[in-house]
Amino acid sequence: MSLTIESITCWLVDIPTIRPHKLSMATMGCQTLTIVRMECAQGVVGWGEATTIGGLSYGAESPEGIRSAIETYLAPLLCGQTFSGVASLAGKMNASVKGNTFAKSALETAFLDALGKQLNVPVSSLLGGALTPRLPVLWTLASGNTHKDIDEGKRLLAEGRHNTFKLKIGAGELHSDIRHALAIKSALGDEVSIRVDVNQAWDLTSAIQGMTRLQAGGIDLVEQPIPLWDTRGLITLSQRFTLPILADEAVATLHDGYALASGGFTGAYALKIAKAGGPAQALKLAHTAQAAGVALYGGTMLEGTLGTVASLHAWSTVNMQWGTEMFGPLLLKDDIVANPLDFRDGQVTLPQGPGLGVEIDEDKLRHYARKERN
Repeated sequence: MSLTIESITCWLVDIPTIRPHKLSMATMGCQTLTIVRMECAQGVVGWGEATTIGGLSYGAESPEGIRSAIETYLAPLLCGQTFSGVASLAGKMNASVKGNTFAKSALETAFLDALGKQLNVPVSSLLGGALTPRLPVLWTLASGNTHKDIDEGKRLLAEGRHNTFKLKIGAGELHSDIRHALAIKSALGDEVSIRVDVNQAWDLTSAIQGMTRLQAGGIDLVEQPIPLWDTRGLITLSQRFTLPILADEAVATLHDGYALASGGFTGAYALKIAKAGGPAQALKLAHTAQAAGVALYGGTMLEGTLGTVASLHAWSTVNMQWGTEMFGPLLLKDDIVANPLDFRDGQVTLPQGPGLGVEIDEDKLRHYARKERN
């Protein structure tokens, strides 16, 4: 079954967060979702999302740049074309547009949504078939204040919503960040899994100092402690400590994953559809990791429900040994979907309808869409 793409429309959607979300490179009070509507022949419509963090503070693609790439280059390339599946779509985009994986991810997601609706199957079936209808999901404690993070963690444990937490560190001085992490671990208890994300903020020497203390303090996982270019350093850290390393920014594609694993890396890879170029492309990295014996983790760019669900459909088809962090919709004060995802008992339920299984609330889309400046 093939699909002919007739038109592509793109919006920037600004939604406030429930609290400031502090990372090493930015503090977020609002998230911008780049939303794509892809209309295909026979009236089939697919929706996609591309979301980054803090404008250009996280990576090379900003919300405005993503929209520009779609409207100026990718939409004219795809509209009027017929594609037999996601492989031919990705091939067409990659042959003419270099990089821009966030933009490509939104379009691949929209295409998969439309194709699933046309075939009356969920996106997970197009990607190999879901192994489970529910996936584990952690919560990130990132207010920037130790006492607030402890109180937030205790409240979520009491509510039964989450039992695993990630801490965002790296913005502060090394020793104060370590004290912050270990204080939260001590307060929440041995039965609660605590991971930390440094977001590339340390050099190798600082990482050795920090990981020595984090390992002794019972932290379970350290995400991307050093810059993405320092693959030799990541390999060294993974072999020096029993505390596992989660490679994130260092592994965007299957080629990155192969190079790191063949160099001797032992740890886990954070999958993200945006950095890979779409759900199907992220699974190529997942399969490379599985062949190399590297564990998997489902990462987020703090997307709204559309991008989160696209990721969940992909993650459901593989064994995510370290679970997922697909909590993005919970960080937003509102969303553009008719029905929210079901988060409870430390898990999230995968929608079962055709395509992504998500219905867009177009009134909310218009309400939050960024108004054009004259």
